[in-house]
Amino acid sequence: MIPIENFLVLSAILFAIGFYGVLARRNAILILMAVELMLAGVSINFIAFATYLDADAFSGLVFALFVIAVAAAEVGLALGVVLRLFRERRTANVDEADSLKW
Repeated sequence: MIPIENFLVLSAILFAIGFYGVLARRNAILILMAVELMLAGVSINFIAFATYLDADAFSGLVFALFVIAVAAAEVGLALGVVLRLFRERRTANVDEADSLKW
């Protein structure tokens, strides 16, 4: 059996890369990809703890499925906003979207 520390390190690395991507990038699509990396790290963490703490409980798996569903909805909504931003401003740079007036 693989130790839980391996999964925790993997999820921490994914979350850290995603966090860096959110802070360092200015392109909206790249920021969305970084948020997805962060959510993948959280899902791995949920599943690892659910597997190692209690084999009969599915609470971690249910939370991971919930995170996946929320991530899908978030990407759909955010891509719509990014598409609107690109049509109006001709750029996907988040610094250009500093005001809500179009």
